[in-house]
Amino acid sequence: MPLSPNLGMTEPISFYHRFHLLTVLKVALIALLLGGTGYLFATNEDLFRNPQLIKSEVLRWGAWGPVGFMALYAFGPSLLVPGAVMTLAAGLAFGTIRGSVYSLVGADLGALVAFAAGRFLGKGFVNKLLSGRFGEVLDKIARNGFQIILYLRVFPIIPYNALNLLAGASPISFKDYFWASMIGMIPGTILFAFLGNELWHPTSPRFLLALALIGLSFLGGEIYRRTRVDRSPA
Repeated sequence: MPLSPNLGMTEPISFYHRFHLLTVLKVALIALLLGGTGYLFATNEDLFRNPQLIKSEVLRWGAWGPVGFMALYAFGPSLLVPGAVMTLAAGLAFGTIRGSVYSLVGADLGALVAFAAGRFLGKGFVNKLLSGRFGEVLDKIARNGFQIILYLRVFPIIPYNALNLLAGASPISFKDYFWASMIGMIPGTILFAFLGNELWHPTSPRFLLALALIGLSFLGGEIYRRTRVDRSPA
């Protein structure tokens, strides 16, 4: 009996369609992020430079302001709104304590969203997306995930969302990433919210203290990098 021409072809065709659909979804996700970024730049250029604008917008929402701010923080950095600007705005709008809490919740949500995107896109796609600039960091995350993520959260020398994507594309476990992020973002968030709360009093001792603490934080990160991270085993 003659063999059917389609015999044995179902699996390869099915695999091809799945692979093609996955590629289309990845490209669509990147297009959405880039399109959203372009729209945000075109319509809210000053938002990237002036925390006061974020404060004014959030306070217009009244009782929904904290919820709106946390949602904005969860997705804003994915559209390249600097996280530091968001946290400064939280300090301006809500004060140091509440601003820190709202920023941490929003930042943690955003970190989870971007981590999921990085895991979906995969190592090769993320590396190309970031032009291969952080390949060494990706390798270090693969070797010492919790330690590296914790360090880069406490001392943010890599852009917030780039780190989230890199972590998602790395083999780090979700548990290690989650706890390193949760713990590591606390000091910087509090300091920038404190600075935001004092932003309109640039000659006050509290403002100068906030600047000094942020400076010491980055100095401590550089010392740690030179003494520990750069000497970590390959």
